[in-house]
Amino acid sequence: MKLRLFHSRLVTDERGSSVVELAIVFPILLMLFVGVAELGRLFYTYTTLAKATKVGARFLSTEKDAEATDDATKAAVKLRAAYLVVCGYESGCTETNGSPKKTIVPGLTTSNVLVTLPNTSPTFIGPRYVKVEITGYTFAPLVFNMGGATNTSSSTFYFSLEPSTQMRYMH
Repeated sequence: MKLRLFHSRLVTDERGSSVVELAIVFPILLMLFVGVAELGRLFYTYTTLAKATKVGARFLSTEKDAEATDDATKAAVKLRAAYLVVCGYESGCTETNGSPKKTIVPGLTTSNVLVTLPNTSPTFIGPRYVKVEITGYTFAPLVFNMGGATNTSSSTFYFSLEPSTQMRYMH
């Protein structure tokens, strides 16, 4: 009789059930929160890179030296535009004391920036364009590294971000 009474109390007792429910739901909610935060970082990074290509293309669209015929001047204009895209300064990405300036997004270098100058052929008729692209830049999330779960060195999800902007050359 006592055993039956104890068993019925144990089955109908609901103390602690909310803790069990929280233990089941909390990891799922945490993963959703972290996923939304990482997705926000991805969109922020892409938007920042896209704005940087627009700044570089706007600079090139009014730059007189962009239609120069000698290779040294063309290379200097491309480098100035790449510096503008990477760190926001046309003069370069290093301070006067030699320390590096902060880039607009971590890991972006001038080698990621591809600059296309306007067509300077004398036989070309029609509008001329400049183009600034970011190539080879990969976005690495902060949290989602599945290397430990899969027994590999790293299996982070990487996303290649490659925005570009093309504008009409104004000179």
